[in-house]
Amino acid sequence: MFILKGDSHVFKKNKKMIMLLITVMVMSIWLAACGSKPAENGTAAGENNTATETETQTEAPAERTLTDAMGHEVKIPANLERIIASYLEDNLVTLGVKPVAQWSVANGIQEYLQKDLDGIPTIAFDLPFEAVASFNPDLIIIGSESVVEGEKYAQYSKIAPTYVLGDEINSDWRKALLKIGEILNKGDEAQKALDDYEVKATEIKEKINTVTGGTKSAAAIWLVSGKFFIVSDNVSSGEVMYKELGLAEPEVVKEISAKATGNWSSISLEKLAEMDVDYLFFVNSDEGTGSEALKDPVWQSIPAVKNGNLFEFTRSSSWLYSGVQANLQIMEDIQNSIVK
Repeated sequence: MFILKGDSHVFKKNKKMIMLLITVMVMSIWLAACGSKPAENGTAAGENNTATETETQTEAPAERTLTDAMGHEVKIPANLERIIASYLEDNLVTLGVKPVAQWSVANGIQEYLQKDLDGIPTIAFDLPFEAVASFNPDLIIIGSESVVEGEKYAQYSKIAPTYVLGDEINSDWRKALLKIGEILNKGDEAQKALDDYEVKATEIKEKINTVTGGTKSAAAIWLVSGKFFIVSDNVSSGEVMYKELGLAEPEVVKEISAKATGNWSSISLEKLAEMDVDYLFFVNSDEGTGSEALKDPVWQSIPAVKNGNLFEFTRSSSWLYSGVQANLQIMEDIQNSIVK
């Protein structure tokens, strides 16, 4: 075979290139092997970092143990889906939670909440065990200790974890909202709802004061089955009128509130006539059934009635209840009534 003079130079040059390529390939394989060195837990280092990040992002809520007002240690499930909190639904709605069943009595439900609870099945106010069990709840929240007196708590807790707020908390809607927020792991939402509520109450109070000058009095009465009741000054619509909006409290309301044993106290028509009040807010549960009491001359003699400052609401209104939802609706009713 003949070799030309220039072929030797080319061959030597190609040989150097081949050796360089082999060296690069060996280095690449070595670096790849180092990069895939197993981590201490047996997973590749890169994979371990990814797994840790994913676990952090998708960490599921954990079961918590809370102690209720009666000293019960209650295990709160991690993922709550079926809650029964009878007569505490205002708080649930405020927190964006729908119960599996809602409170009811023979003559109705909390109609003012039905925008959010429409279609939710009802359960009797006394929470029969069989009815509670039929809804297969994963948590039961009870307001008052009296509801679970005797062996009742044991019965309910066999159905589902049962948390009792206790009378001290249950009687104060703000405390009840915060506690339920804690139970449902929605404490921040509960506090924000209260903060927003205070802002709204201040706005409405300022608008009302432009009309009343901060001196006009008000009272709320309720007609049911031909009998009149008047609200106490520190609960429900009484708290809204006197504490939140600064309307003046008539002496009659002060007297009855001092002796009250419930939110609403019976009052005679004659006693109502003694009340020289500027604004009278009237919840008429007898609407459509005659309301004979309203035809009585004594009723017609009440100053607010004579002066056209009687504002009537149906039983579907929120005036008989308490909570963020109820109170805000009451405030709006008052504002719409007297601020023209």
